[in-house]
Amino acid sequence: MRLLFGILFLTILTAGAQPALQHNGGMQLHEGAQVGLYFSFVNQAPFEQDTGLVGFYGDGLVRVSGSFAPVFYDAEIAHDFFVDLQLPINVANNLNFIQGDFLTDKALPQLYVALLQNAFTVGESNLSKVNGYVTVLNQSSVVFPVGDAAEYRPLTLEGDIFPLAKCGYFREDPNSPSTFPPFRTDLKPRTIEAISTSEFWRLEGSSSGQVTLTWNPNSSLGAIAEDISEIVLVGWSKSAQRWIPLGTQSAAGDLSNGFAISEPIVPDAFEILSFGSLAEPQEVLTLDNFFLSPNGDGINDVLIIEELADSPNNNLQIYDRRGLKVFEMDNYTDQFGGVCNVGNLVLNKEVGLPEGVYFYLLRMYDLDLEFQGFLFLDR
Repeated sequence: MRLLFGILFLTILTAGAQPALQHNGGMQLHEGAQVGLYFSFVNQAPFEQDTGLVGFYGDGLVRVSGSFAPVFYDAEIAHDFFVDLQLPINVANNLNFIQGDFLTDKALPQLYVALLQNAFTVGESNLSKVNGYVTVLNQSSVVFPVGDAAEYRPLTLEGDIFPLAKCGYFREDPNSPSTFPPFRTDLKPRTIEAISTSEFWRLEGSSSGQVTLTWNPNSSLGAIAEDISEIVLVGWSKSAQRWIPLGTQSAAGDLSNGFAISEPIVPDAFEILSFGSLAEPQEVLTLDNFFLSPNGDGINDVLIIEELADSPNNNLQIYDRRGLKVFEMDNYTDQFGGVCNVGNLVLNKEVGLPEGVYFYLLRMYDLDLEFQGFLFLDR
């Protein structure tokens, strides 16, 4: 492993007791080189890498600032607290979340973590994410690794190629947000009973796509609904200056944990997105919750739904707790054994999905019925 430089102009600065690495031009990483930053990085010249890893580590102040947004090939964060971004950073390949947040000022959407065309993320969790804005460029499917200081609260966007899409999460009441004018929750159509006052997402993008939002106990959906059948996705319309339904294609879970998928929308038509409840709930049918343990012992190795004997013409979709689709099959019988078969957002598909709770949506076309429920995968 070597760290090679072209014409190198680096300065170690000390501002009070806080050192900083200042790049004035010429730094290059080659042959899988790795650089660990335990203090601040001041980037005053173009820094665009086509190989190598830059990591942010330690427990002291780490701030990225300067005049030029750096482009890292691989990047990772393993910091006890957070890395303060005072200019954007770009990742061309892999962004690895281990510990700590990338923090951007949500009042300044021009500060963000950017995932370039072929970039992907791994490891995002409550312990490590972007507490601020994330931008993606020229991607058609993305799970935005966003949240606040306490929780990972992703938004999934799938559809056309998005030349640029940006997302941030806000655990705030839309009636009194910190960085926007009010989005009054009483301005809504009669078909909507209530709008969440617990959280919202800001999503930007000019291409059409489907949005998936998840909820958890801190979403407090019990305050606006009595049953999951009432939950819908809503957005503050820029043109109408009021909340309108996005069109909710599917929803699964219960009032404590679940997800909902919108009909295709153009994000730029809306200021923010959140959850609402219907004045007249729709009927949602449920089957049993299922247990799957694909260990080769012949017991619960594959998902078997006995009711499908009455509807061989069917469609089964399985989602993880982020609302990310991990399996889909028409005319399903017994093919799901814990392995992903769709999309490009699940890494290492061949090793099988991780243990945990999943949601399923089942359409039985012969009977004109739709069911939803939980699936627990045991490894």
